[in-house]
Amino acid sequence: MSHPHPELSAPPPLPDGALRVVGLGGLGEVGRNMTVLEHRGKLLIIDCGVLFPEEHQPGVDLILPDFAPIADRLDDVVALVLTHGHEDHIGAVPYLLRSRPDIPLVGSQLTLALVEAKLKEHRIRPYTLGVKEGQTEQLGPFSCEFIAVNHSIPDALAVAVRTDAGLLLHTGDFKMDQLPLDGRITDLNAFARLGDEGVDLFCVDSTNAEVPGFTAPERDIGPVLEQLFGRAERRIVVASFSSHVHRVQQVLNAADAHGRRVAFVGRSMVRNMGIAADLGYLEVPPGVLIDLKQVDDLPDDRVVLMCTGSQGEPMAALSRMANRDHRVSINAGDTVVMASSLIPGNENAVFRVINGLIRLGANVVHQQSAKIHVSGHASAGELLYCYNILKPRNVMPVHGEYRHMVANAELAVKTGVPRDRVVIAEDGVVVDLVDGRASITGAVPVGYVYVDGSSVGEITEADLKDRRILGEEGFISIFVAVDSVTGKVVSGPEFNARGFIGDGDDRFAGIRSKVEAALNEATTGGVDTYQLQQIVRRTVGSWVSQKHRRRPMIVPVVVTA
Repeated sequence: MSHPHPELSAPPPLPDGALRVVGLGGLGEVGRNMTVLEHRGKLLIIDCGVLFPEEHQPGVDLILPDFAPIADRLDDVVALVLTHGHEDHIGAVPYLLRSRPDIPLVGSQLTLALVEAKLKEHRIRPYTLGVKEGQTEQLGPFSCEFIAVNHSIPDALAVAVRTDAGLLLHTGDFKMDQLPLDGRITDLNAFARLGDEGVDLFCVDSTNAEVPGFTAPERDIGPVLEQLFGRAERRIVVASFSSHVHRVQQVLNAADAHGRRVAFVGRSMVRNMGIAADLGYLEVPPGVLIDLKQVDDLPDDRVVLMCTGSQGEPMAALSRMANRDHRVSINAGDTVVMASSLIPGNENAVFRVINGLIRLGANVVHQQSAKIHVSGHASAGELLYCYNILKPRNVMPVHGEYRHMVANAELAVKTGVPRDRVVIAEDGVVVDLVDGRASITGAVPVGYVYVDGSSVGEITEADLKDRRILGEEGFISIFVAVDSVTGKVVSGPEFNARGFIGDGDDRFAGIRSKVEAALNEATTGGVDTYQLQQIVRRTVGSWVSQKHRRRPMIVPVVVTA
């Protein structure tokens, strides 16, 4: 389970005219964002994203929200509203639409274009409704007004949801950059207007709530890139999120200023930037963009490679370059710029890539050594402004680890929101807005849903535990044959091991006689192969623990002869 809450029971039936809010992901973690609103028997979903696995989840490709609480109510879903085009907000859409392909998708032009490209790979043709800031759409019993917000991807939207129970404002991911590259600022006039109307529940991005002050503007990065490009003597490799249009724009501009050509590396980077350019969100200077195949024909001091892998993802382009497993080789004197911040949990993977690149002789520039990235999320100062403008009656921090949500809650209290009107809810916790007051009324069971190759939801926590044991401790298999009548050992025990201490059969010389003796003693009352396997497992496990202080996976096989 992702965030079990045994102290909470199932929620009661929703009172007539009330609004229910349930986070199926994104509450207590950075990623997997998905919020379900219920009103008058209908459901409205806001975002449907993925979480990327950590080292203790070996073999997992993606982690999805748990759709189980709404699996039997998909016909009640009036729409899926997407706030912006980042993977942690749209990545799980194909998996939800597998169960009901005609759920209407509502979002801005760029967001829907990115989703449609993703769904095309899954052979799903969605029904979409494009919206712009200032537009209002009636979606079942939910009246949704869309508001421009600034983020690290163009066309991000907040959504104000009006119902009979009151007005809910969901920010999505946002910040208040006053000098955005595209000139599109967070619409504080709309926030003020909603504040005057009365916001009954404010669901607000918590990612940077612990960071004091204000998030630096994107424009601060341009001069830094210009300086780096001016000093670089050989190839430049810039790693970023494949959807960070603003950062790619700055790289294209810096490359053009220094007479370099840019090639996109990585399938998602090529796809997303192609979409952004076609829709006019990315302005490509004439002659700057080239195909990756043309790179080898140019001098190193005229090349920039824009690639994926800024979070240390093992299969992304930058990681493969660091491991010498990519057609692009990193050579001594190359400059690698990691133009993103660290997502919590990815630190080890990122530093592993950095070390690999430095070992190859590259000059690596990252956030801890130069100002080459700014966050896309509002810091504490910006959140305080929002609270003071909106003066919400109730607050529910969303999008962040538990510590981020607590910090966000404290900011709300400082601005005058009563502490008993601030609700901190994790995944699966049910929050009801009844008669103008938001409160926790129960919880629904939710967990992590793992995508592992072509399987979805088939991998369990027990499977991951087995994988961790195999990876860290190895395994030992024991084969024994016993007489079907007397129960005495007639062959074995034979040991096979992988990833375990030492080499050769002499490793198990001290345990063979103990296993045989334990089996002979156990079969005096008859032959039960399952019981005998458990005896072998316990005997060998105890011996390994005492002698080697290890806990490998033990696989006993007992057959009758």
